[in-house]
Amino acid sequence: MMMKKLGVSPWLWITFFLSFQACSDKQNFDQFDDLQITPLVASSLFSVEVTEPFINTIPAVNAFYSETFNFDAFTERFVAESLLEGTISYEIENTTSKPVTLVIEFLDAGGNALDAERFDIPAAPTALLTRDVAYGAGGKALDILINTTDLRVTGVNLGDNTSTSTETEPKISLKSAAEFLVQVK
Repeated sequence: MMMKKLGVSPWLWITFFLSFQACSDKQNFDQFDDLQITPLVASSLFSVEVTEPFINTIPAVNAFYSETFNFDAFTERFVAESLLEGTISYEIENTTSKPVTLVIEFLDAGGNALDAERFDIPAAPTALLTRDVAYGAGGKALDILINTTDLRVTGVNLGDNTSTSTETEPKISLKSAAEFLVQVK
C-alpha cells in the first residue's frame, strides 16, 4: 500500500499567521466616557370626554367632572435626577352650549397642589384650544414635574343646566400629552 502524505501547505500557514497581524488594532473603550445620550420620551397623560347631557344632570356652577390620575413618572430618583426639560401639551374642544372652566392640578405625595393650569372656555362654537407648557430651560420649575405624583382634573359648568347645543353629540374633550428630555449618560 502506498501512503499519501497529508500536510498543510506552507502558504496556508503563512496566510493564517498574517491574518492575525493584519486585523488587530488596540481597542479604545474610553469612548464610553465621552458618550452623551439624551432621548426624548413622549407619552399620553390623560384623555377626558364629558357629554352635554351628562353636564345637564349636574346643577349649574358645580363641578361636573373631577378625577385624579396617577403620575409617578419620576418616582425613581435616577429618572428624576436625569430630567433636563419637559413640555406638557393640552388640547381642548368644547362643542357644548356651556362656558366651562377646566383646571389641572399637579399634586405631590401629600396631596398638596404644586401647580395648576386653568382653562376658561366659552360656549360653542369655539376653536380648538391648544397650549404647550414648558418646564426647565425658560419654562416653569422642573421641581413641579419631579415632585408630582398625581394630576387632578376638574371641570366646572359656568352656564345653566338646561340649554342644549345644536352640534351633533356635543361634548367637552380634553387631551394631554408630554415630552421629556432625559440625560441617560
